Amino acid sequence: MWLTLLLACLLPTARAGVANAPGANLEVSLVTYGPGETYWERFGHDAIEVRDVVSGEAVNFNYGVFDFDERGFLLNFARGRMHYLMDAAPTALDESWYIQAGRSVTRQHLALAPDQAAALRDFLLWNLRPENARYDYDYYVDNCTTRVRDALDRALGGVLKAQLTARPGGMTYRQQTDRLMSAQPWLMLLLDLGLGPYADRPLNAWQESFLPAVLARELAATQVRDAGGSHPLVLDSELLAPNRLQTPPADAPDLRAPLALAGLVLAALLLLARHYWPTGFAVTGTLYLLFAALAGTGLLVLWLLTTHHAAWANANLLLFNPLAFALLPGCWRLRRGQPASRLAQVIVVAQLLAALAAAGLHLLPGVVQQNQPWLLFAWPVWLALAWAFRQRHHPV
Repeated sequence: MWLTLLLACLLPTARAGVANAPGANLEVSLVTYGPGETYWERFGHDAIEVRDVVSGEAVNFNYGVFDFDERGFLLNFARGRMHYLMDAAPTALDESWYIQAGRSVTRQHLALAPDQAAALRDFLLWNLRPENARYDYDYYVDNCTTRVRDALDRALGGVLKAQLTARPGGMTYRQQTDRLMSAQPWLMLLLDLGLGPYADRPLNAWQESFLPAVLARELAATQVRDAGGSHPLVLDSELLAPNRLQTPPADAPDLRAPLALAGLVLAALLLLARHYWPTGFAVTGTLYLLFAALAGTGLLVLWLLTTHHAAWANANLLLFNPLAFALLPGCWRLRRGQPASRLAQVIVVAQLLAALAAAGLHLLPGVVQQNQPWLLFAWPVWLALAWAFRQRHHPV
């Protein structure tokens, strides 16, 4: 309800000057906001500013509004069917919010011809209408930045896509996600675990410009042509407000060493507890098996029951899967000095073979899922559990 009222208030304002100005009076800029502190702000944000140089009116158009009050929002979020909305606000009001939040604000003035600026303005106003404002959100291929990118490319007659597609990207979806979420390690690990091979495809600059900072960087390297020849798309760039928050690292963290160490420590703890502290073994083994089973169930649900295509065909299902639930009684049988059941021993051997298959997938041609950190974590733990389950009697 609040969104409808907001649009109703803002739309007449946009039409007072910007909506009716001739293209020669319009200036178009890309405004880029740095990452915020909340997890959904970690990727940054951006907007297209359209300014009427005669009246001085300036409006920011962006595609990053979602409504928690939407019916079935949480269920749609879980299923990967999120609905986002386009929004518009006076530039000063929009930018002041980000400045107060401590996020950087950068404006790049773009060299659009009058007819291109007018066409972009008309498209944005059409897109702002209530019947056109809603769209199906995708984290990587249809988000608030790709919509801005596509609107600019439409106004430029496809020049932007042609040039960015020809340039290689710097990172994969996984690397960018880990890099930007590294300030929240547990969430970063959860996302990394849930991403499948789709997230490890090599990207070109067009695909990688799903991020605001990457789009701003790529626009600065883009050339456009007119009657006078070729010239940069970005006329000038101005830092309106510096970043006052923690800056994301330039590179993605390497998770292999910390997860390998965690796996070795957990495996050693299981082996020692199996020999000296049966209750500790049962508790530790139960916690790991619950994690493996619940993680596997989540990965299976993401693949089969949602539209989160970045999570499909996840090889981590070979490391963590619902079969781990069947191994839980075995930990407590061992704690009582009883051997694990024949079924539990078969399952744990099958799990070792599955983990071996997960490692073998890296030898296949084509896109390989970069799940080495999880292989290094899971392998020593499964080996320790397999050894424990094969012991017929509790060693005293």
